[in-house]
Amino acid sequence: MRRFMSTLLISAALMGGALSLSGCIVVPPRPYHQRVWITGYWAPQHVWVGGHWGYR
Repeated sequence: MRRFMSTLLISAALMGGALSLSGCIVVPPRPYHQRVWITGYWAPQHVWVGGHWGYR
């Protein structure tokens, strides 16, 4: 029984590895709004707008 369970576990791990590497199962990425640094820039009439944190 012990040998059967270890064989079953190894075969399940091999099948799981083969499926994950083959690209059959695709999980879409969740939407994640990341904070990014927006650099400063010159606005019209030569006004400097400083850098700030924003969301993408």
